[in-house]
Amino acid sequence: MTIHIITDGSSDLTPELASKFGIHIVPLNVQFGDDMYTSDMESKLFYQRMKEESELPKTSSPSPAAFYNMFKSLDADKDIFVLCLSATLSSTYNHALMAKEMYEEEGHPNKVEVIDAKTTSIGLGLLAVRATIMAKAGESLQELNDKMKQLAKQTNTFFSLDTLENVIRGGRLSRLKGSVASMLNIKLVMRAADDGSVEMIDKVRGTQRAVKRLIEKVEEAWQHHADREWIAFAHSNCEERAREFMNMIQESYPFKNVLLVNMGAVIGTYAGEGGLLVTFSQSDAATNE
Repeated sequence: MTIHIITDGSSDLTPELASKFGIHIVPLNVQFGDDMYTSDMESKLFYQRMKEESELPKTSSPSPAAFYNMFKSLDADKDIFVLCLSATLSSTYNHALMAKEMYEEEGHPNKVEVIDAKTTSIGLGLLAVRATIMAKAGESLQELNDKMKQLAKQTNTFFSLDTLENVIRGGRLSRLKGSVASMLNIKLVMRAADDGSVEMIDKVRGTQRAVKRLIEKVEEAWQHHADREWIAFAHSNCEERAREFMNMIQESYPFKNVLLVNMGAVIGTYAGEGGLLVTFSQSDAATNE
């Protein structure tokens, strides 16, 4: 492969997947009180601490220096391509751009491109995986940059929240409204909007209805010539439920390649336990590997 592929720690790629595809990860920061961690902290520890703590952990983007140091650590005989989580959700993308400028000012022989993936969690991780496949196929940095920007636009990311507790604790929903919704067993179904922000598309009663709504979104894309090469799933500490959801999708709408991961500390902070996420491309014009 003639291009280094980098993404950030919100991508929820496991160390095994990152190693398998040769993807470099720049972690985000996670803080429980005075205890500092990075986004690659062990999932079991993260979810246990989140249960025990009265306040949600604080998350922060990597510094420009973190990206710059990553660039410097890589062989300069290969160009560098960076995919970052949505700029509407984090300053990570802007920090990567700052690092790119710092690196280029030093006159290194290799080039750097950075894109806003306009998604996160395994939506971002899947884009990084596909970027490595394209790079291994011989795409130039400019070709990869153009194709991945297009693929990012075609990517759909949908997810459901099983609990509103983290939304309430994070100040995104008043405790009164949240308590009423919780008593009514309301589940939020959301998506990554075109600009990379998060928007609610439905409120349903019960987990099964939320799962059904997610399946409907895959069905809609499938009927409109979805790219059936790749699909990816993420869950927030509910693997059994996620596997059932994944199997239901695959039985009716089989994709060639499937990824399943646990949401890490960054996305798990906002999703809370029991969340499900599915991501795929909705255009048959997407690049074939």
